[in-house]
Amino acid sequence: MKYYLIAGEASGDLHGSNLISELKKFDLAADFRCFGGDLMEQAGGKIALHYRKMSFIGIWEVIKNLRTINATLEFCRNDLIAYHPDVVILIDYPGFNLKIAEFAKGKGYKTIYYIAPKVWASRRSRIKRIRRCIDRLYVILPFEKKYFNERNCEAEYLGNPLTDAIANFKPYTPEEFRLKNQLDERPVIALLAGSRKMEISLCLPEMLKVCKDFTDYQLVVAGAPSIQASYYDQFTSGCGVKIVFNQTYDLLSNAVAAVVVSGTATLETALFNVPEVVLYKLSTPTFIIGRPFVHIRFFSLVNIIMDRQVVKELLQFHLTRDIRKELFLILTNQEYRNRMLEAFNKLREIIGNPGTSGRVAKSIFEFINE
Repeated sequence: MKYYLIAGEASGDLHGSNLISELKKFDLAADFRCFGGDLMEQAGGKIALHYRKMSFIGIWEVIKNLRTINATLEFCRNDLIAYHPDVVILIDYPGFNLKIAEFAKGKGYKTIYYIAPKVWASRRSRIKRIRRCIDRLYVILPFEKKYFNERNCEAEYLGNPLTDAIANFKPYTPEEFRLKNQLDERPVIALLAGSRKMEISLCLPEMLKVCKDFTDYQLVVAGAPSIQASYYDQFTSGCGVKIVFNQTYDLLSNAVAAVVVSGTATLETALFNVPEVVLYKLSTPTFIIGRPFVHIRFFSLVNIIMDRQVVKELLQFHLTRDIRKELFLILTNQEYRNRMLEAFNKLREIIGNPGTSGRVAKSIFEFINE
């Protein structure tokens, strides 16, 4: 079988790579062509376009880059036709992938959406397109199955693929991690500032402003795999922080606390049992334009899944002041810290066991061979 996978960011690349590895177990003659990244390539996918060329975030940034986005869409449509796959697998990244889904369905290809668009948070009208263009929908948050099914859009929840990535992770020892990255003996605070240049440029400076308040700790930035080290220099110069690349899970394994940009990383941090504060900042035009279209109580996955505030969420304004306050609580108030860790234990029970990628691969293989 021929599989065409599309992922537009680092998390999609990770989950796409695990899906490729599992599909190979069911389909020994499988061939994969991808819009993705290094991990999907290492798993055996032929990369048509790297996701780093597709990373735009926010309404304003999308508008500014419309010409590039439209050219990429056209390239993808032509490439898909030339490859002529048996199935198109769309991984998250809804702004781009729903357009491709519509095109692929119109051309008669089977369409699968893995990691469903978060229509429960914003752009609820997208569910009509999903219902019309997607043959099989896999959700990765427990409550999403009910949400979609109640709206006449059949969905399957087979677990969250983060559990696979974490279960398969083989960490360095603390000593190896410190030596490899030239860290000292102070406890580590992890800074996870996102995977796109725009969110890094807006959020990382806010994080770094607290350096001088926590000199008994060493702040370490998780470098995004698609971003050059030189890009971080403009923010970290003179701060005395370290940057580690391709070691986010090792960083979390060695951290006593974390400051995390909202997204998949908030859930990863919780699953590693690291107390965290979550923040997000958009460009001012994007924030003003987009705010009326967001319909959720919380914006971090931890709080959304638990349906209550487990971790503190900071949005747009007064970030540095509030990061400082929340980190101080996490690091010095044991009762506060323990409450968060107890909630993380319940979160893991809700998410379920590893093996998601294999279960989804098996379901996909059976579907395309019906």
